[in-house]
Amino acid sequence: MAIDLRLIDKLLADYKKPEDIIGENGLLKQLTKALLERAMQAEMTEHLGYEKHDSVGNNSGNSRNGATTKTLKGDFGEMPLETPRDRNGSYEPKIISKGQTRFTGFDDKIISMYARGMSAREIQGHLEEIYKVEVSPTLISNVTEAVMEEVKNWQSRPLDAVYPILYLDALVVKIRETGQVRNKAIYVAIGVNMQGNKEVLGLWAGAGGNNNSEGAKFWLQVITELKNRGVSDVFIACIDGLKGFPEAIETVFPQAQVQLCIVHQVRGSLNYVSWKQRKEVAADLKPVYQASTVEEAEQRLDEFGAKWDGTYPTISQMWRRNWEHLTPFFAYPADIRKVIYTTNAVESLNMSLRKVIKTRGSFPNQEAAFKLLYLALEHIARKWTKPVQNWKAALQRFAIMFGDRVPKAESA
Repeated sequence: MAIDLRLIDKLLADYKKPEDIIGENGLLKQLTKALLERAMQAEMTEHLGYEKHDSVGNNSGNSRNGATTKTLKGDFGEMPLETPRDRNGSYEPKIISKGQTRFTGFDDKIISMYARGMSAREIQGHLEEIYKVEVSPTLISNVTEAVMEEVKNWQSRPLDAVYPILYLDALVVKIRETGQVRNKAIYVAIGVNMQGNKEVLGLWAGAGGNNNSEGAKFWLQVITELKNRGVSDVFIACIDGLKGFPEAIETVFPQAQVQLCIVHQVRGSLNYVSWKQRKEVAADLKPVYQASTVEEAEQRLDEFGAKWDGTYPTISQMWRRNWEHLTPFFAYPADIRKVIYTTNAVESLNMSLRKVIKTRGSFPNQEAAFKLLYLALEHIARKWTKPVQNWKAALQRFAIMFGDRVPKAESA
């Protein structure tokens, strides 16, 4: 519908500064109020079947019955609105529904700020400062609480049948339980699908402290949940030395290879080394994981041990102890090994999540932590628009190595 430019000129006749249009009592706010109230009057006319003061309405069984005033909050601040009523109470406004006190999109702004790690009181202050709208922390909590249903649906949504690579890692959050703040591990799983795109498969809370949260029983529950949601095969699971995980995944997906994260292995090795010698030790470990073959890697590890076992015997012992799960990536060409042997994909995600939660001293409960992490994940995942590097080469290699396990349409 074209707008009459003469009408716009008339509305702007007294225009002198931007505040006259977009200010607290500017033209846009006044127009919005007038249009909404006019639209509701038109809705009432359609509902009753006759115009205001029309004699057709006499003895019709229903008629107008004044209006009620409510305050609508939005980008424009607070706006009083006159909502028409009918005597039978059967009129249901469409453009601004009954009980609606926030303009469309206002809740989205609250959720967006919450997803960036702002607390309820920070959001409250921001809305008051920018939009001149007063909202209570309770309202903000209620808006974000509605997200929990989304979280439950997301956590139980169906998954793809095959994820060539599965990354698992954890981040620690502080959660208040029984009056005390405890560190709790929240585990994040990222799957790389057949198109090479990353996808967060879910969040799981482990127990705090030194109990068996990383044990086989816990991981069996997680892996079984993935299978129940539709996953039938995983080629490679890249993890950070999670206790009990190899046993659990072998139970549910017996053909899956477990690859320990090389980056974490190197970091763990350097924990035993003095600051002065860290650079040298790290340089001597490189030939081990950059070797062309497993045989060459074993030879380089022997050479490392000959040089350093006298000073740091634990390092070579640790590598030999984990050798079975450190070496699967040697079966792949050099250009796709980095896709496989590091959990950088999930570590990068966790780094972004930590930025969001760092402003929180602690969460009042586990649900509050999941709510924020879910919203943050949703925000971060929007940037995942490209497949992982060298994915086509990796997929061709998978087709050679895993044969019929690779879906035909993808391996063609």
